[in-house]
Amino acid sequence: MAEGERLFVDVVAADRRVWEGEAISVIARTTEGDIGIMANHEPLLAVLVPCAAEILTADGKREVLAVDGGFISVADNRVSILSQYGRLAHEILVEEAERERRAAWKRMNEGDNTEATRQHFNRAHAQLAAAKKAQQAQAS
Repeated sequence: MAEGERLFVDVVAADRRVWEGEAISVIARTTEGDIGIMANHEPLLAVLVPCAAEILTADGKREVLAVDGGFISVADNRVSILSQYGRLAHEILVEEAERERRAAWKRMNEGDNTEATRQHFNRAHAQLAAAKKAQQAQAS
């Protein structure tokens, strides 16, 4: 693969750098829908929604990560994903994420419509989506 066919990807959460390296493509969900980024993509700045983002690495591996929103920036074959929260799928404990999603859902159904509760639910939902997407990728 030629150098011009690669992207440099940097995924940063509030507490740490989640992932960085060369990639072939990135898929994430924005407020406008899913977006795929490949080398030489036009410059872009978009708002992310909670999702399971995917990175196809330069060596052909698939990294799946959960983000709870944030921003994606693309320019000069560099992709930056900035989010308050980010975790790689293999770092996620599915049972814990499911328990947290149920607890947040229960609070929302009981009338707790605070930003913190919605964020808690969205984070747990993104974690579950990332874990499931990673499991599907391993199965195929």
